[in-house]
This record gives sequence, structure tokens and C-alpha cells, in this order.
Amino acid sequence: MLITDILAQNSKLYPDKTAIVERIPATNTQKQISWSKFFKTSCRFANALEYKGIQKGDKVVQLMTNSLDWLPLYFGVLYTGAWAVPLNFRFESDKILLCTQTAEAKVFIFGQEFIGRIEAIKPELDKFVTLWLFSGPKNACPQWACPVQEFIDKNSSGKNSRGETLPKVPLSMEDEAALYFTSGTTGTPKAVLLTHKNLSHACYLENAHHGQTHEDIFLCIPPLYHTGAKMHWMGSFLVGGKCVLLNGVSPKWIIDAISEEGCTIVWLLVPWAHDILIAIENKDILLADYKLAQWRLMHAGAQPVPPSLIENWKKYFPDQAYDTNYGLTESTGPGCVHLGIKNADRIGPIGLPGQGWEAKIIDKQGNHLFANESGELILRGPGVMKEYYKNPEATQKTIQKGWLHTGDIARADKEGFIWLVDRKKDMIIYGGENIFPVEIENFFLTHDKIKDIAVIGVPDERLGEIPAGIISVKPGAMMGQQEIMDFQTALPRYKQLKQIFFGEVPRNPTGKIEKPKLRRMYAADKRKDINKLLK
Repeated sequence: MLITDILAQNSKLYPDKTAIVERIPATNTQKQISWSKFFKTSCRFANALEYKGIQKGDKVVQLMTNSLDWLPLYFGVLYTGAWAVPLNFRFESDKILLCTQTAEAKVFIFGQEFIGRIEAIKPELDKFVTLWLFSGPKNACPQWACPVQEFIDKNSSGKNSRGETLPKVPLSMEDEAALYFTSGTTGTPKAVLLTHKNLSHACYLENAHHGQTHEDIFLCIPPLYHTGAKMHWMGSFLVGGKCVLLNGVSPKWIIDAISEEGCTIVWLLVPWAHDILIAIENKDILLADYKLAQWRLMHAGAQPVPPSLIENWKKYFPDQAYDTNYGLTESTGPGCVHLGIKNADRIGPIGLPGQGWEAKIIDKQGNHLFANESGELILRGPGVMKEYYKNPEATQKTIQKGWLHTGDIARADKEGFIWLVDRKKDMIIYGGENIFPVEIENFFLTHDKIKDIAVIGVPDERLGEIPAGIISVKPGAMMGQQEIMDFQTALPRYKQLKQIFFGEVPRNPTGKIEKPKLRRMYAADKRKDINKLLK
């Protein structure tokens, strides 16, 4: 069943039941919509887009933070047969421009936070964007855009519009549905093209793994532009379960939401789980003060999960099920490999192939490796993307004979459980976010005292990895750590160096930085500590 059909079905089966709750702890506010309202809003938006000439195969960008409007607008795009193009809200102007150009988007939906970033590149975007829709408060809408609700009201009840009825656009499982941007090892975003079959499979896969029922309530904290949390939500979506969107992250806000909303399933990034444990240990959170007995499942992913974290978690939540998930945007998100609730006592591996998936570990020649031999993890299944859009060379390299080459190094034990050995070359995964060292290196090389710099990932139990910089200062120049800290405030916080070393940056004869050598020099001791936990 298409996910657009699932929404229509939920509207018929559970019209007055709550579909989405949005909690904003910072302002102590809450909003919600029913399944009927969700469906009708999506239909009205789809019909308004059609009325303005948007057709099957057109592209619609969504640059929005999580809100009650996010999913209804996303589904509205899908109903037209156009492609939904969610963008990372951390993207700066240059990447917003690159992604929108790649998609050749005709429609651009954006929130208040992004006005400045868009105005810096709007003359270029105007070459292909014909419709600007604003999802923020009406009084903040720039003159060159139209508020989304006003657009819907004006264009979903006209002579040629069908209002709240289902758009008559033929859709099939093989039709393209969405363009999700990821990044390659150079830091340049790649456009991952997903089909309706990919999205539909995510619903059934997640439900098969975690057994969601209509009574389950899913707490969604991570951004919806990403395939991670959204695809986990789809297991509840399949059965019309309620979703709670939490805008803002703190241990207390998370526990408050679980207790007050009666959440039964929560997907956490490793840093958030760490912070909750620290708050419990410091008695900032007293579990006895909360209603948590209904919380049946905590699952985690997006970065390697430290075994010590799960051991400590089980001390406080001994009756709670746990699962580890592994996935990529190219696999339509998580679940292609997962530990499985019944295997939660096996701390360390990322698990077994998910429902409908196959996995192999191969050497550089493509030969299948067996027990405890490390090689590249490759996957085959219904979630494999269609292609890297407009990038046939990268597609051919990544998808070979139906197998998705992840670039991640793994090994399988004698029982077939897969262990992640290392992540993609050079990429740093910091609290679930991908950081590409070249971007940070290029920034620091603009400093007049810096001769050379290499950025590597140093293992960190809480965050997975933290970015560390090895800095070579120009002859005669004097530089201290504080000057580096002050200079890097121009970077987004998650890209700022967390450790700084001064020393020579080794390069090979072709001029490439010898990062394996640097990792041995600066990260070896911490890596040994992490590896002890994985044994």
C-alpha cells in the first residue's frame, strides 16, 4: 500500500483520533491535529499546488524545523505526484542553493528562521523557483512569499480545485517520491532519490521490527528532514498510532513528554540517552515522580551505541525493551540492519539484516568474507534507493548488481551478527550528525597564522566522535588555544573543534594528509578504551 493510501485509510478508520501532537516546552504550548484534519490539510495543499500548475515529477523543497505543519505539507506534495525535497535546516546558503539547483525545484516552503539565508541567494533561486511559501507566522512573512495557509485557502476552493477530496493523480510503487540530500566523503551533498516503494517498505519494516499497534504513542524528537526518526514513526503511522513531536531537547523535557503524553516508544540519539542517565544519577530527574510504566521500547542509532550506555540504561529501565538500528539515507533510513528486541542482551553488534534485507561483508575484490573477517558491508533489499539523482557515476559505484555498497567496514561473528568496525573514510559522526573535515579545514586555512590543519574524529563515549584539529602554525607566529576558540565561533557549534593539538600535519607525496597516521598519534588511546567496551 502506498503511504498516501495509508494516510487516507487512517482518516477513515480514526477520523477523530489524534494523529500528531506538537509540544513546545520553551513556551509551554501544545497543538494537535486529528487524522481527518491531517488528511484534509494534505488534500487541500495538494489541490492548491495542482491549481497553480504543479504536476507529477515537479520538485517541492521543504526547509522547515519540526512543526505540526511539516508532515501534512509533505504528504500534500506526495499526493500531487511531485517530489518532496526536505533540506537539512543546518544548511547554510551555499548548500541550500546547491540542493535547490540540483532538484530544479519549482516550489520552496520555508520557515522564519531561514529568511536571511534565502535572501542571500534568492536571485539565483528565482531562476527556477516560481512559488515561495512561508510556513511561519503571517506577520513575519516577507513580501516576496505567501503564507502557506493563505495559499491553501485561496487555491483549494477555486473553480478547478477539488478542495478536501483526494487528488486524482495516478501513483505507483515505482514512481519517484522524494529527494533526500546526504553528503559524500568530500562533504558535497548528494541527492538520494527514493520511490513510493521505498517509503512504503519503511512503514512495514518498522512495524515488523517493533510491533506498533494503534494504541502505541511514538515520541519524535529528531528533525523530520532526516530519514531516521521519520521512518521509525512510519511503523506507528501504518496503524494510525499517535505521534508526539517534541520541539526542543533536554532530559526533563523528554521525560515530561513521555509521562504526560503516555508515550510507549522513543527513539533516542546517544547523547540524549547519556544526558537522561546523568540527570537521573544526579537526581535532577526522580523517576518516581513520572508515569513511565507504559514506556515499552527505547531504541537508538545514527551512530555507534556504546555498550556501557545500554548497560547503565538497563539499571534504571530493567523492564524496557531495547533495539539498536543501523541504516543510511540510501537504504531509506534505519532498519536494514537491526539488533532486534529479542537480542537486546547482545551488547555490541548492530544486529542482523532487517525484514526483507540481505547483508554481506566483502573484501576489495568483492569476495564474500565470513566469521570475524573485516570488510565492506553491502546490502540488498526493498529500501535501496533508486539512484543518486543526476550523478550516474556515484550511482554506479554505490549500487552494483542490486547491492548497496555502504562504505562502512564491518565484520560478522559466527552467529551472523554484524559488528561495525569503522565508519566511512574521514567522516566524523558527532552526536548523530555527519561532519566532513574538509569544510572545517578550509575555514581554518583562512586564518593568517595557520600554515596547515588536519581535522580528525576522536572517539567519545557520549557523542560517538568529536572533531579534533591538528594545527601547524606559520613560522614565527604565536598562537594559543584561546585564539582558535575565538576564531571558530563563526562556525556552526556542531562543527567547532572540541580538541586542539599543535603539531606538524603529515602529507604524502601527492599532497594528501595522512590521516591514518594522525589517528594513530592522537586518537589511539581513546580508541583502545572504546574497543575494550566492544569486546
